[in-house]
Amino acid sequence: MTPTALSIGAVIVAALIGYGFGSLPFGLVLTKSAGLGDIRSIGSGNIGATNVLRTGRKDLAALTLILDGAKGAIAVVVVRLIAEGEAAEILALVAGVGAVVGHNFPVWLSFKGGKGMATTIGLFLAALPMAGVMACATWLVIAAIFRYSSLAALVALALAPLYAFILGYPNHALAFLALGILGWARHHANIARLLKGEEPKIGGAKTA
Repeated sequence: MTPTALSIGAVIVAALIGYGFGSLPFGLVLTKSAGLGDIRSIGSGNIGATNVLRTGRKDLAALTLILDGAKGAIAVVVVRLIAEGEAAEILALVAGVGAVVGHNFPVWLSFKGGKGMATTIGLFLAALPMAGVMACATWLVIAAIFRYSSLAALVALALAPLYAFILGYPNHALAFLALGILGWARHHANIARLLKGEEPKIGGAKTA
């Protein structure tokens, strides 16, 4: 596919490519391969790195984090390489968004996946590196000050569109805004616990 102009067909293909990458359930595959059973049966039931960490295998959690992030980045890079013209960057963003949707709602797992934060960060870094670095820095600062991983993720998701807009990339800002809304929706249980003061802090007791 080498679209030279933005078309419905090109958008659909880019989204499907991204969804295909994003729907690869690395957390589930890694934990099953390690003989730890089905990751969906413990903790939050998610397939992401945070839930993998609940198995006690920090190495598998770190590898899951890297691979989940790579899904978003690879989707962006692949579509950017095969697309042409002014539409290439927009199609790359579509693919990145598709990867996050694929991670959150993988068809292979009855559409029950993770929360998509790692995949989203991977997309940020590949689509607009400076904004991605700023989002990562935001996560680190908020996490260091308040020691809530979920709060750090929510703030990073909220500010990423602003970073993209300030840097002069309105299309990226819109895509990041859509991902922020999706990310906040996926963190609804964490938001409820934060409001109640029941959200576990980094290094503290784990909660589903």
